[in-house]
Amino acid sequence: MRYVEHSPPQDLRRHVECLWELRDEDPADAVQVVYPDGRCELLAELATPLRFQGPDGEVRADEALAFAAQQRGPIRLQATGPVHCFGLRLAAAASSLVAGTRLPALRDSAPDMRLLDPAFAGDFESAARASAATDSPEPLWQVMRGRCAAFVPDAIVEAAVTLIDDNAGDVRIGALAAQLGVPLRNLQARFLAEVGMSPKEYARVRRLRALLRTLDEGPATIADAAARHGYADQAHATHDLARWTGTTPARLVRALHADRDGDGTLRLAAAFIRGAA
Repeated sequence: MRYVEHSPPQDLRRHVECLWELRDEDPADAVQVVYPDGRCELLAELATPLRFQGPDGEVRADEALAFAAQQRGPIRLQATGPVHCFGLRLAAAASSLVAGTRLPALRDSAPDMRLLDPAFAGDFESAARASAATDSPEPLWQVMRGRCAAFVPDAIVEAAVTLIDDNAGDVRIGALAAQLGVPLRNLQARFLAEVGMSPKEYARVRRLRALLRTLDEGPATIADAAARHGYADQAHATHDLARWTGTTPARLVRALHADRDGDGTLRLAAAFIRGAA
């Protein structure tokens, strides 16, 4: 498996977090789990589309071109053939770049991008194929420049995202609204419209990501990591890990610490946490 991430050029950093590419000519057929990170993604699957298990438990083939909206639980994927996928991870405050006002209603789904914007979906697919042919992210950067030129993120939502990210999700939303000088309900409505989840949900996801990174990077126990990231106790951290990752904390820690590359069903999740396979 080859998983790599590319940072965006300076002129796209307000709208794009990264571009990733996943290739596996002979993938295992085990179900892989990817964890929510508070980001929406534009996906182009150039080989055999992965199979995706939705929150309703139904397993279906991914769309070849998909808009992965905000997810509030583990994302279960299964390969049925060679995999070659590009993912353009949007900045949180630019999540409505393609979905527009439909964004909140798309939570926990990954609809066909062509149903949201057929012209842009065609451009994105062409750019993905050009990036594959040239082994360069530039064609995808170029198509995103055209898309982002007329999109201005909500400055209040951007500031809220920055504060939540800078504090690794350990914030109180009421205090956040007061700090930004806006009524709580106003912040909640604007955040949901632009990010695709409530500020409280987003903060929980970002705190979880920080917890996962801490568990991956060092020998910290779940209790130590929970205390570091503002959880009331280990039980609360364990609950969040089980809810958002679908994996028992003991198995997750064992795979990340003792057998970092040997647990096949966690390889993809670990790659996304680390930013590389």
